Amino acid sequence: MINKFVATLAEAMAGIQDGSRILLAGFGAGTPELLMRGLIEQGAKDLTLIANAGGRMDGPIAELLATGHVRKLVCSFVRADSEAGKRMQAGNLEVEIVPQGTLAERIRAAGSGVQAFYTPTAADTLLAEGRETRVINGRNCLLEYPLAGDVALVDAWQADRWGNLTHRDSARNFNPVMAMAAPLTIVQTRHVVELGAIPPEHVHTAGVFVQRVLHVPMLHSPA
Repeated sequence: MINKFVATLAEAMAGIQDGSRILLAGFGAGTPELLMRGLIEQGAKDLTLIANAGGRMDGPIAELLATGHVRKLVCSFVRADSEAGKRMQAGNLEVEIVPQGTLAERIRAAGSGVQAFYTPTAADTLLAEGRETRVINGRNCLLEYPLAGDVALVDAWQADRWGNLTHRDSARNFNPVMAMAAPLTIVQTRHVVELGAIPPEHVHTAGVFVQRVLHVPMLHSPA
């Protein structure tokens, strides 16, 4: 019988290796905060963290960065006075800035088998220096490549034992595409439902992309 639920946070985070590329979903809502703290406890080092909101002032991302376990951060913005900004300026953190839409599309491309794509976003900015561009339909476009992870940390509103997920409202953001873009997807879910209880049109992430699910009933976030 397929049952992807695990009993403990330690079991959910087991086996994450030093040097892993971690996809972290969420932006305002849908961030798997307990899994992030589990990653801190698990202790893997030399990580690459791929997170849209990586440059925030506080929260679990800042807490993870403060441990010194993250070597590189890929995100869409960094505040100069944030943990990421301070570490970047001190030379302790490599940062790659990727526009939000491009970040989502690079991750989606990794999960969908797309080998590269062109976008006009950032093609005429500093982000394009030294990189391949091409004029398409009269617009200068920048060549971008897929962005995959070794592990994806995902938040869900509800899940069944096969790992089918529903993400509530705006919490869908990066969760479905990140789940597709890593060979190990770990999920925290607020609710557990019986197999077949989620209508097909409400399965935002299919269980085929999910390997482990942890029930976290006491989360206070509406995501």
